[in-house]
Amino acid sequence: MPPLSGITVVSIEQAVSAPFATRHLADLGARVIKVERPGKGDFARSYDETVLGMSAYFVWINRSKESLALDLKQPQALEVMRRLIGRADVFMQNLAPGATDRLGLSAENLHPDYPRLIVCDISGYGDKGPHRNKKAYDLLIQSEAGLLSVTGTPEIPSKAGISIADISAGMYAFSGILAALLQRERTGKGTRVEVSMFEALAEWMGHPLYYGGFGRGALGRTGARHATIAPYGPFAAGDGKIVMVGLQNEREWKDFCDKVLGNPELAADPRFETNSRRLENREVLTGMILEAFAPLTREQVIKRLDAARIANAQMNEIGEVWNHPQLAARRRWREVETPAGKIPALLPPATFSNFEACMGPVPALGEHSGPILSELGYSEDEIARMRQDMAI
Repeated sequence: MPPLSGITVVSIEQAVSAPFATRHLADLGARVIKVERPGKGDFARSYDETVLGMSAYFVWINRSKESLALDLKQPQALEVMRRLIGRADVFMQNLAPGATDRLGLSAENLHPDYPRLIVCDISGYGDKGPHRNKKAYDLLIQSEAGLLSVTGTPEIPSKAGISIADISAGMYAFSGILAALLQRERTGKGTRVEVSMFEALAEWMGHPLYYGGFGRGALGRTGARHATIAPYGPFAAGDGKIVMVGLQNEREWKDFCDKVLGNPELAADPRFETNSRRLENREVLTGMILEAFAPLTREQVIKRLDAARIANAQMNEIGEVWNHPQLAARRRWREVETPAGKIPALLPPATFSNFEACMGPVPALGEHSGPILSELGYSEDEIARMRQDMAI
């Protein structure tokens, strides 16, 4: 039995952060009811039309959910929402700051009636402070949290190529909800879990924050090279293909010089005898490595690195990851249903020995509105009137 079987999550969610968190709850067996605006739904549905006419973002993070269309500006829809929350274990939302307060759906409003309820609020900057009401899109949070100061080249700051601020907030919401469910088992009481995208990404910036905060100055932007370890980064082989090489200690440095570069004397060169010295002379060292790699193909370089037990990786394109032999060997791909047909989907990374993650369909907008309302006790006539009024 999945570990969250019997847990019901109701989520007014949009974009990435909250849907990412609730999809992980659904993977573990929770029933997730996704509340969307009638007619348009979660605006992530229309980000693109790449996957059989559907958004790549949406199909990635919305499988195994039920879609309920509700116009929460209408009283009858708001009453549906309160009935639904009354049956839920978790209420999640990532609306604009203050929106749930205005709807009467804040933790403060809900806990007197539903003391066992866990409420999880995701926002850009939290519910207090001077940035409380600022709009908080992923790239803006990457910038505000300092990620752009350490990502890119010295000349060009670059964002992370994935929605890392949203994803970090979603993961903290996921783990926070799991902890709150465990706490409720012990105390019998629900709680509020608040997650800020800015604070989530600031936590992930811990290394550069400590490095700079204690007087070493900013790490700076070093492209794909490690900011404080050398050699650690991309190196071109003679065929023009890139190999990522990473050294962690002096033993590996000696083995690298001997077994990969074929130059054991280099390990004792005063310019390179410690990591700090290698950083100071990184450009010279890089030139020497490239010279040693020039007669070799990428496969030959990797063979040498593997033989010396030096960490390495190919710099894969997306197609190479899609067809990666490691994913195939470990049978990580499954098929999930969508309104437009079956698509492949990766199993979530946490693999349990006693159950496989739930990989249910991606819902169409409002697909489950009728059954959910019937479950809540609404008659067919009442449901029909709500459809006519565009409340659902």
